[in-house]
Amino acid sequence: MIRRLMLAAAMLCIGGCMEVEQTTPPGKLAGQTVKRDTVAWNNEPLANGPKWNKGDQKSWEEQIKKRQLAQHEDRRIYQ
Repeated sequence: MIRRLMLAAAMLCIGGCMEVEQTTPPGKLAGQTVKRDTVAWNNEPLANGPKWNKGDQKSWEEQIKKRQLAQHEDRRIYQ
């Protein structure tokens, strides 16, 4: 009985060391699965998140600066 348990444990350990060959699905090339991203200020603001005007880089940058200042420890604690 112990011999069978030891054999089963050894088989599980050896099975965990196998390396499965990694292949890409047909029709796709490696490294070409990501679509190009758009600039951040051209996206719609989230409903509950920070607000900026869609397409306006300046308002988006101002919103980012406000967010960074809110995360700054000295400014956050000593307001």
